[in-house]
Amino acid sequence: MPVALARVSAEPLDLDAHLRAVDDDASGAVTTFLGRVRDNDPDAATPVVALEYSAHPDAERILRSLAERAIGDAGAIVAVSHRIGRLEVGDAAVVIVVASGHRDEAFRVCRAVIEDIKRELPVWKRQIESDGTTAWKGLGG
Repeated sequence: MPVALARVSAEPLDLDAHLRAVDDDASGAVTTFLGRVRDNDPDAATPVVALEYSAHPDAERILRSLAERAIGDAGAIVAVSHRIGRLEVGDAAVVIVVASGHRDEAFRVCRAVIEDIKRELPVWKRQIESDGTTAWKGLGG
């Protein structure tokens, strides 16, 4: 079960559920990545108050494919989710948990998953600032 979980959902993301999904006695390393909505952006004139994510209907299938590609022959187990809908500052937008036999491959796979999400996952976000200004931020998380 190299990809234990790959989900795109409007539900709040649960880090503990992702940890449980990759639980494996043969894995000596577990890495996590939690991508949260922050209150600032270099292109924003005023504080960011929310992000609104939308996704292509194939996004979940593509997310699984990205995780499988990142794993390659590493023998790692991945649980990954991307949230859609309106997220407030502090909300988790992405959760990635990787379990493997060794820390190097756990970190490598985790980094590959988030970088591929940013480049290739058909998820778009609309950034909302405190003054009401909005801006679309292209492909990826």
